[in-house]
Amino acid sequence: MSTNSTASSVGEGTRNAGWVLPLCWAAVTLEGADLVVLGVVMPSLLRYPEWGLHPATGSIIATVGLLGVMVGALSVGPLTDLIGRRRGMLITVVAFSLLTLLCAVAPDPWTFGALRFLAGIPLGGVLPVALALVNEYAKGGRVGTATTTLMIGYHVGAVLTSLLGIVVIPNLGWRLMFVLLALPSLVLVPLLLRFLPESTWYLAERPEANPVRTLFQPGYRRATLAFWLASIMGLLLVYGLNTWLPEIMRAAGYGLRAGLALLLVLNLGAILGMLVAGWVGDRIGLRPATMLWFVGAMVFLALLTVKVAGVGIAVSVLLAGVFVFSAQVLVYAYIGQRYPTWARGTALGSASGVGRIGAISGPLVGGALLSAGIAYPWGFYLFAAVAAVAALAVFLVPATVRE
Repeated sequence: MSTNSTASSVGEGTRNAGWVLPLCWAAVTLEGADLVVLGVVMPSLLRYPEWGLHPATGSIIATVGLLGVMVGALSVGPLTDLIGRRRGMLITVVAFSLLTLLCAVAPDPWTFGALRFLAGIPLGGVLPVALALVNEYAKGGRVGTATTTLMIGYHVGAVLTSLLGIVVIPNLGWRLMFVLLALPSLVLVPLLLRFLPESTWYLAERPEANPVRTLFQPGYRRATLAFWLASIMGLLLVYGLNTWLPEIMRAAGYGLRAGLALLLVLNLGAILGMLVAGWVGDRIGLRPATMLWFVGAMVFLALLTVKVAGVGIAVSVLLAGVFVFSAQVLVYAYIGQRYPTWARGTALGSASGVGRIGAISGPLVGGALLSAGIAYPWGFYLFAAVAAVAALAVFLVPATVRE
């Protein structure tokens, strides 16, 4: 690329910098909607007479989809460090939208499961690409605020899909859900083409460094392993609590409606926590903020073993939500700040991908505790211990590149 062409492209990126966060936010919102839709349609799938689906088969489909997300996070991050993040974002959004649309016409559960796996690959790539771009274009270097704002989109997508399912599925069936989730790309893709700038680093520098090798070079090796451990623990908390909190609260003696209401409170706390966590991270530093947030998660998860009535339990769950969800988001923000630009997508993708071990393990651990009849109080003690391990992992990340 010529010097004049490079300067022109960088200038265009600077002019369109204000579009980065809203466009990436929209992409992550669609990702959140697509990853949650299986849970929304699963009750209908289990009662769909043409397929004769059993809960065990449904669990396999859900796990296969998460494995696809893991593959995508591990592979798409390094790929976009090589081909460009704008191109990577376009490819992932187009690919998961088309594969999601095909789910609407799947003739049998095996084809449906295969499509969910394939859709999971570009879905897993959306987040590391979006995080890398948002980190680079964060206003005033406020990486924490930019990252947490981006991740709110995931929860918005999850909430909108749940509400859409309430309206659509009883009247028009589960297949239409996948059509409706694919349609927003008809608007988003043209906007990405027109306004999303490329990484200025990719246009201007393009070093020959291997991004995967960078993760294990002196100065980054210990940080990489520590971030992987923190992400496994963080996502174990997120998926374990989101899957089993209502049942654990029932085991504690609360009613079913109370358990479901507390799950909503937990996720409201997540949104509140993200707004606060980014602000704190930008002021005291992402490393201490991330450790503080995991310690807060540990404390408030342990306090859920204390049975209180009425508003008290809602406040406890809200505070747990404030720290649990945004702690993992701060991990992503810290990764984006800790690695050089040419390896940022790879670092974020590897942490997100390896972290899926926790996403898969969380529901399994919670289910095992419930089956053993010890989910309350030991489930919350176990989750508190997981948060403590995550805090220790972040502490083990060297504060500087020298190791």
